[in-house]
Amino acid sequence: MVARPLPISSAPMAGGPSTPALAKAVSAGGGLGFLAAGTITAAQLAADLTSMAGHIYAVNVFAPQQSAPKQADLAHLGDLVADVYARYDQQVPAWPTPDLSNQWDAKLQVILTAPTPPVAVSVTFGCFTSSEIERLHAAGIAAWVTVTNPRDAVHAREVGADALVVQGPEAGGHRGTWDISAPADDRPLPELVRAVVNTVPQLPVIAAGGMTTAADVADTLQLPGVQAVLIGSAFLLATEAGTSAANREILHAHLGERGEVTVATRAFSGRIARGIKTAFSHQYPHIPPVYPYVNALLAPLRTMCAARGDTSVAYCLAGKNITQIHAASAAEILASLTP
Repeated sequence: MVARPLPISSAPMAGGPSTPALAKAVSAGGGLGFLAAGTITAAQLAADLTSMAGHIYAVNVFAPQQSAPKQADLAHLGDLVADVYARYDQQVPAWPTPDLSNQWDAKLQVILTAPTPPVAVSVTFGCFTSSEIERLHAAGIAAWVTVTNPRDAVHAREVGADALVVQGPEAGGHRGTWDISAPADDRPLPELVRAVVNTVPQLPVIAAGGMTTAADVADTLQLPGVQAVLIGSAFLLATEAGTSAANREILHAHLGERGEVTVATRAFSGRIARGIKTAFSHQYPHIPPVYPYVNALLAPLRTMCAARGDTSVAYCLAGKNITQIHAASAAEILASLTP
């Protein structure tokens, strides 16, 4: 069963937006706030968990990456990055050595020993093992698994997951595919939810992707099996969010626009992710599956360009219908999303 049967949770937005302050505010407003532990260190996660003492909240972690990018793909990326940096007359940074484990074991341990444990832990980019779920259950923590297709939902059920976070292609940020090279299931969220529930009717669903209004939430909650929704992009302009000043400017610039301003592509990070369209994403739509190298290599250039007000290589991940969000406190945004 779902750890806490609330209709709205703030989605875990890694890289800064999902702060402890945002999680606390959403939970205080009647929803369920999420911490995003995917890209932070285990030490930072421990500090964030300590700050949540006395609060009801959930945590998201990234599963270990099962395979490293192919050398041929990395070589192709090297040529591409060199070309981009040459246009700005900048030197290519040192090649990164990413931790593909995402500090999985260390993060699970700090979660299990947190002063106030979360009510649920969700995993993205993979799945828990049965023994890991047993450890979570022993600590009174529910195990949620992010799935993007019925096949992964079956595996999640087999290892003992308590709920499925069904993420549609409309969602901002990274698509939760388990294999970085696998094509994503592009069925719209309603169709995807029905397919998952038809395959795995035993597990409750938390639906995610593209919801920015109360009407969106109401419609999604009517889908079979859906007990709650996970909403991220609508909280990007929340006062309590850690969204960078540069990305807030980008988002504000698109508010009220007609048409879709986001695109799902590997250009942002080497994994399929949805974000605000840029000149870079337009020019390099076919970057190979080389996560997490792209963002690491382009980060210095993105920082430099942001300081200049140049958004051509920006990294502003956001979901469909982002032009309909607004700036306000988390409590006000939560209220606006509540049917």
